[in-house]
Amino acid sequence: MMSEPSRSFSPAGPNALPASWKLVIVAIAVMCLSIASYIEIPMVPVPITAQTYVLLTVAGLLGWKLGTVSTVLWLALGAAGLPVLAGGGSGLDYFSGPTAGYLFAFPLAVALVGLLFARGWNTKHIKLAFLAMLLGHVVCLGFGGLWLAFTIGPADAFLKGILPFLLGGVIKSALAVATVVVVVRFIKTSAGR
Repeated sequence: MMSEPSRSFSPAGPNALPASWKLVIVAIAVMCLSIASYIEIPMVPVPITAQTYVLLTVAGLLGWKLGTVSTVLWLALGAAGLPVLAGGGSGLDYFSGPTAGYLFAFPLAVALVGLLFARGWNTKHIKLAFLAMLLGHVVCLGFGGLWLAFTIGPADAFLKGILPFLLGGVIKSALAVATVVVVVRFIKTSAGR
């Protein structure tokens, strides 16, 4: 059964921490997103990366607020020229080229997954958590594919910007749920809860 969202929900519990610890957690999330950008299979026009796995894991662990802040900060660093985007890329060209739709979808996907987790679609209900992660991938692929459709045409956008990512989206969704489960158990065990 879904419940009303908790304003402070996040399974890792960072919302109860002081602001200084929240900054540390956001910095760790940005670092993880940056590292995930280097894990890629080069493809044209959009590479396959570990970004969505980490993005949705961050959403599941930190909730929609801290997850979205982490994602926007990571994207801002990439836009400002730090090599944190796919393959160590950076700059404003990424936000107007073939990857733009995906990049702009990332914060939306994180917010959606975080909000769904807050409404009970979380690891207390593994099937719903998995569905939430899949919906996060749908947002990314939907916006990415739509953007590509305007630049390379609908057929090519589907064949090159959506189809190759479908199986990976399912696998990364499962991995994200598993990672959230493991991290939350570790935190609870460490805290003696």
